[in-house]
Amino acid sequence: MRDVLGRDFAFPTPPRRVVSLVPSLTETLFSLGAGDCVAGITDFCIFPPDLTLPRLGGTKNPRIEEIRALQPDLVYMNLEENLRRHGEALETFTRVFVTEPKSVDDVAALIADLGAIHGCADTARRLVAELESERAVLPRHPFTFACPIWKSPWMWCGGDTYVSRLVESAGGVNVLAERTRYPQLELADVLARQPEVVFLPDEPYLFTSTDAGEIVGPRVIGPFPGHLFTWHGVRTIEGLRFLRSGLGAPALGSA
Repeated sequence: MRDVLGRDFAFPTPPRRVVSLVPSLTETLFSLGAGDCVAGITDFCIFPPDLTLPRLGGTKNPRIEEIRALQPDLVYMNLEENLRRHGEALETFTRVFVTEPKSVDDVAALIADLGAIHGCADTARRLVAELESERAVLPRHPFTFACPIWKSPWMWCGGDTYVSRLVESAGGVNVLAERTRYPQLELADVLARQPEVVFLPDEPYLFTSTDAGEIVGPRVIGPFPGHLFTWHGVRTIEGLRFLRSGLGAPALGSA
């Protein structure tokens, strides 16, 4: 098994004490049936609801000594969500498996990998099949779009982001496809590129209906729960369903 950093891992038996510093992976572990091995989570792990596990700080500020005290045999991190220095600190006493899915295909592979690591391969196959079924029924009418993640200053999803590639799976063409990561552009500059749709998630920035009213011209979808776009793993299935319901009618890009 290899993580996104290219490091090889062997899991002759499933990990018994796992700390997840990635909220979307916490949800995915429970969906796989591996929740019993989760020993600690972040303050932002909201799915499944009402978890009573130890909360160990945020994704950017985990409390390393509290994690050490839990004696985990594996910690899950994400290359974008978490910080390298925390991973290096954790690696002094445990294994750290780093992820970074950038597409729906990457998510399918990640679910399969987690299933293999935790002895839940059958459930993983079912979840991947569900994901593929949702992708197969997405509308395919081409349309242009933009998706901000912040305001003051306005920041947008570039073409190499998970959000962009998620929307592309439904026929979207990012008007900022040539930009990487999260470029800073004024709203007027992005609207000048004439996106047909602007998606307005409510995280990481809490966009509101007032913000939506500032976007004149394109169709605005949102605000909506940001985890539908920014979380991967099993939450991708819900993200695909959201795209299908939001884009299904009227058909975008049609005459």
